[in-house]
Amino acid sequence: MAPTQPVTLTSVLTCPVCQHAQAEQMPTDACQWFYECTSCHTLLKPLAGDCCVYCSYGSVPCPPIQEQGKGACGCC
Repeated sequence: MAPTQPVTLTSVLTCPVCQHAQAEQMPTDACQWFYECTSCHTLLKPLAGDCCVYCSYGSVPCPPIQEQGKGACGCC
């Protein structure tokens, strides 16, 4: 069995409106469906087919997706 990669808990969210990038700590016990950009205050929501804002706008996907792949959250 291949060794598993450690889960990354910090993701850099990039706002699609103003391109502001902000490092955020991802929750490990729930999907985060909404995020307010700290620069332009746009409310980000997951894109179709994604479970959370980290999977849509982050530099790395959420912890369950990192560990088990798409569909692991039970909400996508």
